[in-house]
Amino acid sequence: MVKVQTDEEKFLSLRRFNAAMFILHLIQAIAILVITYLIIQQDVSLPVRSYFLSNYDPVTQVVTESAQTLFEMPLAILVAGFLFFSAFDHLIIAGPLYKRYRAGLKEGHNYFRWYEYAFSSSLMIVVICMLVGIREISSLIAIFSITACMNLFGLLMEKINQRTEKVDWTAYIYGCFAGLIPWAAIAIYLFGAGAEGNVPDFVYWIFLTIAIFYFSFAFNMFLQYKRVGRWKDYLFGERVYIILSLVAKTALAWQVWAGTLAPLG
Repeated sequence: MVKVQTDEEKFLSLRRFNAAMFILHLIQAIAILVITYLIIQQDVSLPVRSYFLSNYDPVTQVVTESAQTLFEMPLAILVAGFLFFSAFDHLIIAGPLYKRYRAGLKEGHNYFRWYEYAFSSSLMIVVICMLVGIREISSLIAIFSITACMNLFGLLMEKINQRTEKVDWTAYIYGCFAGLIPWAAIAIYLFGAGAEGNVPDFVYWIFLTIAIFYFSFAFNMFLQYKRVGRWKDYLFGERVYIILSLVAKTALAWQVWAGTLAPLG
């Protein structure tokens, strides 16, 4: 006979699960930094550039631009960064803010999730962008921002539907639209450079695997609001979010670390 968990047991199990996720994300973040800087003592930094108008020719009336490298971005720091963000989120909801987290879950929302994703998934997208050659500062800022907006639309989806009898999909649709834009830009750069044979194979694997995970989050939300099967229980969907987040961050972190031991341009 299968034992059915009570609500209290489900919440306690989820709390322990978040505590475990804190440890797993933290260990990976520390491992990335320790291996990179203390063991192999080799990191890869990619240039963040700008293109400013520099010279005006009054004869031809043409303005030319010059490329400038503003700074170098260490990839290990970026990778550890999105893991640390996720670890911190799991720490506070399993610890000091657990009661607020639990109260939100009972109402069918987890706003903490979306704020964390707004930072961590935006950093993840920036890493992928830089690997395919999108390294201009304003482009990176725009892509980071629109990815953050995608996640905030997720928060808005949950917030709006606390007060509706019928599911309002507006925020979901806008969020999906916002989420597609960075991937379209990445695809243009990836396959444009790939035509010249200038993209390492691991970057294609990153594009494929992380894209699948990104869109799996939207699919998970769709199943939650359609109340399909086990997704009728909001806590099941919450657990799926946590698993997807761990696997996506782990996959990206170690693919980037392994692939960038060889110098990139």
